[in-house]
Amino acid sequence: MQLPKLQENPKQQNKKPKILLLGDDFRLPSGIGTISKEIIMNSVTDFDWVQIGGAVNHPDAGKMFDLSQDIQRDTGVKDANVKLVPFNGYGDRNILFAIIAAEQPDAILHFTDPRYWGWLYQLEHEIKTTFNIPLMYYSIWDDLPYPMWNAPFYGSCDLIMGISKQSDNIHREVLDQNGFGVYDFDSGNNEENPNLEWDEIVTGFVPHGLNHNVFKPISSADELYKKYYSDIKEKNNIKFLVFWNNRNIRRKQPGDVILAFKTFRDMLPKDQQDEVGLLMHTQVIDNNGTDLRAVWQNVAPKCKIIFSEQKINPNELNAMYNVADVVVNIASNEGWGLSSTEALLSGTPIINNVTGGLQDQCGFLDENNKWIQFDGKFSTNHNGRYKLNHGKWVIPVFPSNRSLQGSPQTPYIFDDRASYEDVAVAMYGWWVTPEDEREDNGLEGRTFCLEKGLTAENMSSKMVEMIKFLINNPKQKRPKYTLTKVESKQYKEMGIV
Repeated sequence: MQLPKLQENPKQQNKKPKILLLGDDFRLPSGIGTISKEIIMNSVTDFDWVQIGGAVNHPDAGKMFDLSQDIQRDTGVKDANVKLVPFNGYGDRNILFAIIAAEQPDAILHFTDPRYWGWLYQLEHEIKTTFNIPLMYYSIWDDLPYPMWNAPFYGSCDLIMGISKQSDNIHREVLDQNGFGVYDFDSGNNEENPNLEWDEIVTGFVPHGLNHNVFKPISSADELYKKYYSDIKEKNNIKFLVFWNNRNIRRKQPGDVILAFKTFRDMLPKDQQDEVGLLMHTQVIDNNGTDLRAVWQNVAPKCKIIFSEQKINPNELNAMYNVADVVVNIASNEGWGLSSTEALLSGTPIINNVTGGLQDQCGFLDENNKWIQFDGKFSTNHNGRYKLNHGKWVIPVFPSNRSLQGSPQTPYIFDDRASYEDVAVAMYGWWVTPEDEREDNGLEGRTFCLEKGLTAENMSSKMVEMIKFLINNPKQKRPKYTLTKVESKQYKEMGIV
């Protein structure tokens, strides 16, 4: 491809550090793109940014955009400096080195699945020894057992930030068990001048966050609220609405959600069964999932199920959350679960499967009344070690079974399946809860998110803190060559060694 025309941008003293971001184009509505935008928008006071913005068949590939004025207008930060280089796919060596030469970034931040960026990690040694640029990763992993095949990716990083508590523990354990040095930023030893070794990786928990000024409780007098209340509840004579907002893919268990809703409906008195509805904001037919309309018509034909396929803006989505009475996410693998965070910030209670990052949002407390922490001995709460002491905003559903799944690239991972009967009982639990109590519990969920940092502002603030720590405490320079002594027992016995 033809590279965009880049002009060298010499570093100047007393300027903000410049970060090169690798991930989905932050203008796009994908999960990675959305969070990338929040990170940039909430940190332009501290950093300048340039991004290689990936997308499939990107219409702007080969161009470069200086978006600084737009960001300045939207954030009010007068010296905001943000550039974007759109790219087909996930970048390559040529575009990376062209941008490094022109923009001279102080660090590289990667955000998405490392398997799409294998070329980047193959260049890790050259990036660090030739350009002396640290490599950082905002990372997530859905479930146990510890993914040892990720060790080369994790070990290539200078800083790795875990989106969930479980991911953070996975990073530490995989690195430690594969012989890498680990510097835990959150353990209280983030002292000044730590004298980091070149092969020591800084780790820490940076909770996933969303814009709490967009996802928020709104009044029933709000025009968007009235629109969606009328379109969904009034027109369908629904008094209690269950909301599911996910991709129609297998691990999200959309069929189980429909079956759970049918089971819940059957539990109700006959005269109230038609007063409950299920709203599914998703693509109805997806080759990675199923035909949801066929599931509905054949498995739950008497149920009121409303499908919402049209893309809507965040304010409209927030109105949907406000109209809903409960939001459900029972994915069997879930690194975080954005719909649960969006619901809580909107003041709506949730039903979560206890797996991956979903368990973070349940607010489980340990025997000392502290938010549970994972380590090598206690790596997940899926089996209910802490079962009853959780937030009022959630009815958690614990997996009824675990199945070891895998693929050639990811040989093993647990599939945490929640029983649809248990999910139905959780739906019933929220149905019998008085409306004013449900609202109060949902608002407590918002307070929890604000206090624990599950917002875009706090996510970016913690990320800024950790990135500055790395930049201000540079590790010892990586040697151009490392020698490893290999001894063979067989050769020793032959007298060769």
